[in-house]
Amino acid sequence: MFNLETLVDVVRLVAASKRERALLWQDAAGAWQPMSSTALMARVYALANTFTAWGITKGDRIAILAENRWEWAAVDFATLTLGAVDVPIYPTLTAEQIAVLLKDSGARIAVVSSETQYNKIASIRSQTQLEHVVVMDDIAAVESTRLSTLLQDADAGAVSVDIASWLRSYSVKPEDLATLIYTSGTTGDSKGVMLTHGNIASNLNYSTRTFTWGPQSTCISFLPLSHITARHLDYALLSYGATIAYCGSFDRLPASLASVQPTVFVAVPRVYEKIRDEVKRRAGIKPLSSKIFNWAIATGRRHRGQILRGQTPSSLSWRLANRLVYQKVRQAFGGKVKDFLSGGAPLGLDTASWFADVGIRIYEGYGLTETSPVLALNNARNHRMGSVGKPIDSVEVRFTSDGELLVRGPFVFSGYWHKPEATAEAIEPDGWFHTGDIARVDDDGFLYVTDRKKELIKTSGGKMIAPQPIEGKLNASLLVDNAALVGDRHKFVSLLIAPNFAALESLAQQQGITFNSRTELVRSSAVLAAYQACVDSVNQGLANFETIKRFHVVADEWSINSGELTPSLKLKRRVIVQRYAAEIAAFYEDESTSHR
Repeated sequence: MFNLETLVDVVRLVAASKRERALLWQDAAGAWQPMSSTALMARVYALANTFTAWGITKGDRIAILAENRWEWAAVDFATLTLGAVDVPIYPTLTAEQIAVLLKDSGARIAVVSSETQYNKIASIRSQTQLEHVVVMDDIAAVESTRLSTLLQDADAGAVSVDIASWLRSYSVKPEDLATLIYTSGTTGDSKGVMLTHGNIASNLNYSTRTFTWGPQSTCISFLPLSHITARHLDYALLSYGATIAYCGSFDRLPASLASVQPTVFVAVPRVYEKIRDEVKRRAGIKPLSSKIFNWAIATGRRHRGQILRGQTPSSLSWRLANRLVYQKVRQAFGGKVKDFLSGGAPLGLDTASWFADVGIRIYEGYGLTETSPVLALNNARNHRMGSVGKPIDSVEVRFTSDGELLVRGPFVFSGYWHKPEATAEAIEPDGWFHTGDIARVDDDGFLYVTDRKKELIKTSGGKMIAPQPIEGKLNASLLVDNAALVGDRHKFVSLLIAPNFAALESLAQQQGITFNSRTELVRSSAVLAAYQACVDSVNQGLANFETIKRFHVVADEWSINSGELTPSLKLKRRVIVQRYAAEIAAFYEDESTSHR
């Protein structure tokens, strides 16, 4: 348990821990190397002194453009210690997008990870106020400073320093701005969210109290640190004395899980869905394996209630299924995870149920960048599948007449950077923040979030449809990688499907479907019949006005790099609607005469 006032208190706890394994990082050969808290603090001290020598003072902005790595934490800690403001930028953004954020924030320093990121900065530097660019990798870049040069004497320089006294010397206060985080803009333009030290610290004090994390805990940091969820988690775990292992690429996650064997696993729903889909795909390769797998799932379903209550079933059938199947699923996470958490987007009930059926209880949570971020979280004491848990202590909630959730507390951000009108629209004079989410609370105090208010689809008949729960059911199909419901202001809803091409191509091979391109594959009558079956299955559980009348299977994979997904793997609906305008128009070209 801790009681933080500022994020410098997190740094202070790390410094005082004197741990040999505060962080884990991978060397050039891929081997995991430990970094002690003393070594980390020596690097924080050296960086902070460099930033001070460069004229950085309280309130100045320092941008971080990098994948998850130990240097990210060192730069972050150094910036926070000075009372400066870090501006995390997703490394997947283009140079033009980065230029907008750097210019808007007025960042004076940019610390980047690699030559690729440096080249982005170099191409737009003239549009910014940058005075220094620091590169984490050792590259011979022009007009930049190597981080290794700044840290070459770090260990020797910090030997005689009283770190605790040094941290206090900057007098950082709770009301001081800590970070400026630009939202990913799923439904509108990106805005800079101003979070103070007090905002994040107050949220940290309550968000994870019910978890028994400590020096024995390990977690892989792979969700983008540019997102507040990942940083909040790292701050919490480091405050508890846990070890953080940095994984900078999602492609390296499976190998990292096997090597590090974390005890805490936190991911967005799409990661859980991908792991489930891969398990199901492998189980379906051989007929015998498929039969055993399906039997185990059915067995787990009969014991789901016990799993959700935190109990270990004792029946012979469950123990056999556990030995044959469930243990192998847990092994996909490294084999030692005790706490599975999900956030960043709604966890589909189908996904949560499937994992419960293989013996894994996922604690779903909910929050926003503007709320630092945690508002509610399931845990071992209070857990209800389908909900996002009970609001954590310090969170006040109320609802508008149309069901929008409003919250109030010390965690609510101080406003949008240089956008007073947007701030006034989001935060009422008495402190209530409009989340933009439609939600409800049940009689036991569990919170349920239905959908984003701006994403609700209103049919021409006036019916309101929440797309996310329906899309979640579709995403549970092995053949579907992403689904996007469309149909606002039309008679009926339709669907765009981005396939899981690994599963689809496997199906084509099994059924003898020949194709020369993905475009040809998704037009196959047999493939369309398979997707029609998916849609029909989901439609069975929907009200008539919600049912999907038409669908189109695209020949594309939706990703962060191609622009359809945010860095937290949520749909960018505006981008998708624009990109597939012709396909959507085709859904409704006969709408005036259609009886659907």
